[in-house]
Order: sequence, then C-alpha cells, then structure tokens
Amino acid sequence: MGDPDGSPWVVNPPVGRGRQVIPRPAEWSPGPPAAWRSLDPSSADELATVVPPEERPLAPAFPGARPSAVLLVLADGPVGPEVLLTKRSELMRHHRGEISFPGGRMDPGETPVQTALREAHEEVGLDPAAVRPRGELEHLNTVVSRSYIVPIVATLAERVDLTPASPEVDRVLWVPVRSLTTGDRYRSERWGRPPTDRLIHFFELDDETVWGATAHLLAVLLAAAAGVSSER
Repeated sequence: MGDPDGSPWVVNPPVGRGRQVIPRPAEWSPGPPAAWRSLDPSSADELATVVPPEERPLAPAFPGARPSAVLLVLADGPVGPEVLLTKRSELMRHHRGEISFPGGRMDPGETPVQTALREAHEEVGLDPAAVRPRGELEHLNTVVSRSYIVPIVATLAERVDLTPASPEVDRVLWVPVRSLTTGDRYRSERWGRPPTDRLIHFFELDDETVWGATAHLLAVLLAAAAGVSSER
C-alpha cells in the first residue's frame, strides 16, 4: 500500500510479540537489516571492552528532562554472554508490560552508577557488590517520557538466578546475546515521514518484543562491538 504522494508506506502488519502495546504510527516503512549479524562475542568481558570506561558529562537535550540510569548487566551463560532484562508489570502507569533494563530515576546526590545499582537491587535483588561497572554508553534522551537516561554497562563474575523483587517487575530474563545477533530476531522500522522519520529497533524474543529505549541501547552496544553504526 502506498501513500497518496507515492511513498511506499506499509500499513497494519503485526507489530510484535507479547501483550504490550507498541504504538506504531500510520506512516512507517521497513528499516535496514542488522549491521552486526556476524557478531559472536565469546564472553561478557569481550563484549564489555567496547564500552568507554570514562564517565560522560550529564547534558540533557531539553529543559525539564528527568535524569535516570539503567544497568546493562552482562554475564557468561551456557552459550556465551547473556544480558539481563526485565518485563515491567502490567499494572504500571507507564511502559506497562514492556521489556526493559533495571533502572529508574536518579535520587539527589546519586551518581548514575549508584542509581543503576540501587534500582537493580530493588527490582531483581541483584547484589551491588557482585557487579563490576565497565563504562557508559552514549546517553539517551526520550521525548515522550522526557527522560535523560545514562546506560551503565556492567559484568558479573558469574550469572546468578534472579527473581522479581518489586511489584514493578513481572519477569526476569537472561537473554543470550547470540540469540539477538542471529536469524530473524532483529528488525527495524522507520517511523514517520522523511526528513523527520526515526529508526526504531526491535528484537524478537520467543514470546516478547524488545523495542524502544531498551532495543536502542542493545543496538548501540552490538553495533559498537561490531565496529559499525547503529543508525543507518
């Protein structure tokens, strides 16, 4: 189906797996394939080495942005490095049912690392003493929720079994990185009309879809590990 002006917009195919609501606009088009398809890191340490260890200055892109931090935890599993994800409760006011990283708002006086570790402990019971922060990915501004997100990448010496420790969390998932970089697990879409369209990343798990800020940060990490750009 095309737009009245001849643009090849595709309308109304399924958006993703799971019960979450993904608000795809009426105007969208398929995006490029993954640029990291050949990526197969052997360990969490190998994947984490692509993250700059330096702290980046806090620089929100718009007034009133609320500083937050999330924790991208990597640990070695049976088939290589795995990443820790959570499913937000269906009872949450915002982003209900979405797949996310542990994280939340920064309290006054906290550093991003302190916030990420505190939130991970509160949400899934992860012991802060077991976590080795490795660095920060590029900070992310989200317009809809007016958040300024600092992504902290960290590793564990060994993977630990975790369960929800907060009513905000319905599930805890350890997802092999290999499953995100092979087969048809990844896709992208361009939402809106050029030149203001946005590239949206999606990772399809067996029964859930990772999208939004979480998928964006996964794409940034994987692209950095592959030495390519996540935005094309």
